[in-house]
Amino acid sequence: MRMSRSTKAAATAGDVLALVRDGLVATRSDIIRVTGLSRTAVTARLSALQASGLVLELPDTESTGGRPPSRLAFNADAGVVLAAAIGRSRTQLAVCNLSGQVLTSVDIDQEIGTGPDELMPDLVKRLEALLEDAGRRPDEIRGVGLSIPGSADSARVCSLDSPAMSGWDGVPLTPFLQSITTAPIRLDNDANVIVLSERRGQRDRFDDMLLIKASTGLGAGIVAGGVLQRGAVGGAGQFGHTKIPEAAGKVCRCGDTGCLETVASGWALVRAMREHDRDIAHIRELVDLALAGDPHARQLIRESGRHIGEVLSGAVNLLNPAALVLAGDMAKAYDILVAGLRETVYANAIALATRELQILPSTHGDEAGVIGCAALILDHVLSPAVVDATLP
Repeated sequence: MRMSRSTKAAATAGDVLALVRDGLVATRSDIIRVTGLSRTAVTARLSALQASGLVLELPDTESTGGRPPSRLAFNADAGVVLAAAIGRSRTQLAVCNLSGQVLTSVDIDQEIGTGPDELMPDLVKRLEALLEDAGRRPDEIRGVGLSIPGSADSARVCSLDSPAMSGWDGVPLTPFLQSITTAPIRLDNDANVIVLSERRGQRDRFDDMLLIKASTGLGAGIVAGGVLQRGAVGGAGQFGHTKIPEAAGKVCRCGDTGCLETVASGWALVRAMREHDRDIAHIRELVDLALAGDPHARQLIRESGRHIGEVLSGAVNLLNPAALVLAGDMAKAYDILVAGLRETVYANAIALATRELQILPSTHGDEAGVIGCAALILDHVLSPAVVDATLP
């Protein structure tokens, strides 16, 4: 049971909503049994939740006679959240309901190096158009979830340290969105939000998960003990800048040398293809070539998997995750990438840590970023404390 307070404190309306959302209660009697609240207290809390539109009380169609019973249901249509997964060359936008389901979405291809002053106003206009396409109003927006490559400053809602996004560091993103909504805004690293997307489905059974986002750059999202780990300053998961012998002397986009990214990231693989007179501009093109059978593209992706596995084997020993999930543009060539990764993970990690390790593709594919952004903001705006503070 997801409760925000100790069992000694009476469950609030926000706590009751959490129980309904999680499917742990379906009737008033269930709430009384789980929380210990009186029938009068349950009625008061449900009245507040129903007035806000967050909970519906519906007739039970399986009734067999007598007084018609009713069942409680979370109303996912009681509002919407906006999601924006901002990337180096592509930004994905969506309007989602309160269950995190994508109602409508769009991808924006942008020039590499586009700054916030240029991209964010266009992003806002497109979100307004998506909202209209979904048949929803601005006053129905309950929050906005954003992601960005590199470390994110969640307090200031800005990029903290992202070599991939020149000109974004330290620029607050909230002011750009105030023309469309004054609802809460949350920002996190791109790999972290994809982990949250994995936790929205059946993979919430993995309380210890390591997610690898292999796209233009490399990043990881870490769940340990059921909790997303962001690190002391939000820098957890930046494994792409781990030094490895194979990358010695190679200059990374972060300004250092010897980083894993210089031999295993999407930008490095694209560079390698161009050195072989293959005119491609993005890792997505290389992946398409690999899936079409191009031997050099397949070799590069498999070697990337080997290099990534070399670094991840240490993380597997350290964290002992139950699942290792591959996401991002390179993960579309999952079978090729995972073949190389398995070689080095299983060769270099200890047998105990890999005995029950499951290596899996991401659940949501191309929509993982926006679904994760929606999960990020929904975890905030539908948390018991925030619900209690905003109920009429």
